Amino acid sequence: MARLKPLNFFYNTCATHTITLGTLNFSALLTYSMNKIILHIDMDAFFASVEQSANPALKGKPMAVIGTGKRTVVTTSSYEARKYGVTTGMTVADAKKCCPKIIFRTGDHLKYTYTSAKINKIFLKYTPYVEMYSVDESFLDITFCHQNGIIQTAKSIKKDIYMQTGLTCSIGMSHNKLLAKLVSDINKPNGLFYLKKQNVPEFLEKLPVNKLCGIGRKTTEYLLSLGIKTCGELGRFSVKELKKHFGVNGEKLSLMGQGEDSSPIVPIGAEEDAKSIGHSSTFDNDVFDQAILERYLFKLCDMVSRRMRRNKSWGDVISVTVRYMDFTTLTRQIKLKDIIQHTHSIFYYAKYILDEKCALSYPVRLLGVSISGLRKNDYQEDLFNNIEKRNRLFNAIDSVSEIFGNDSTNWGILLDRPLKTSTVISPSWRPHGVRSY
Repeated sequence: MARLKPLNFFYNTCATHTITLGTLNFSALLTYSMNKIILHIDMDAFFASVEQSANPALKGKPMAVIGTGKRTVVTTSSYEARKYGVTTGMTVADAKKCCPKIIFRTGDHLKYTYTSAKINKIFLKYTPYVEMYSVDESFLDITFCHQNGIIQTAKSIKKDIYMQTGLTCSIGMSHNKLLAKLVSDINKPNGLFYLKKQNVPEFLEKLPVNKLCGIGRKTTEYLLSLGIKTCGELGRFSVKELKKHFGVNGEKLSLMGQGEDSSPIVPIGAEEDAKSIGHSSTFDNDVFDQAILERYLFKLCDMVSRRMRRNKSWGDVISVTVRYMDFTTLTRQIKLKDIIQHTHSIFYYAKYILDEKCALSYPVRLLGVSISGLRKNDYQEDLFNNIEKRNRLFNAIDSVSEIFGNDSTNWGILLDRPLKTSTVISPSWRPHGVRSY
């Protein structure tokens, strides 16, 4: 409860009453913590389902969403394709082997983020405590918002989503985020499962530990080496021994094995500010030509700058990431004396890093640029002359881009040959602020 904020924020304006967390006494807060109802809502095959909803001809057919480059892989496959063994991360060639009749569609990230924002607006009609976990997953706290019953509230949410988007979702319900996410995967697609507190021990007893969110492959293997296969065994294992092997995370693992999780819902708009703004691009073919790399570098710097200008952010740490053909990855950065924001300023320092600190020795598979040390400020950088003229130029570019799209304007260095850049949706994407671009 310590991080439930802001406490003076109206928790919910229901049909019959309004509750403000700041007005609750200790007894009421204790009652709340003991009777929490958390929903985890996971959209079913989200990208593929959005494509099928937008194009009825795709409904009922095996299809998959892929990227734009030659090295693209399956981002999401429809349930019809999954029956043939098509999975996320599979190459296009392998997907065709599994399902010769599969239909591929290039991902449209604007379509998906628009739909995600629309879905989260539906959630906010039920409770203001909505936490976006990813573009297709959200947590909802409906502790004070289920006058018609927990199950009925979940069904109403599912109905609203389907009526407004044509999409289905799976909902898991329990008294904390860990368990709600765990059970949302049961009965997919279009599933609904409520795990009551009294049924948790029995439910977890024989459940493999890797089913819990946060326990990955390496942790699972380590636990197996300790003789721990199930959540029941994890919950009973010596906390002292777990801390010996996993450090401070040992106690957390023990609690997870018991189905305990105290992490709060972080409402939309109350998330921590972004630490950095960055973009990267994986090339269709490995690149060693310096001129081509510089053009891509400029494009990435421009993408970063546009996001910074939209969010009125400035930064003073420039980072460049290079991944070679053998997947060796290196990141180099410099801290500036002044904060910057504009495309050419970022490019000036990014090029210096690429030339002087990366010392390229092999063809490059991926190139990335990011800026951190972010702050909101009206500071005007003085790396170049004619500051007022430059600001008017960028304001004009942003105005045109706002109306006609980012690709409606371009710099001379990029005109010879259009450059393909990544359109992958970041896991940190949110429908507002700097994370929305």
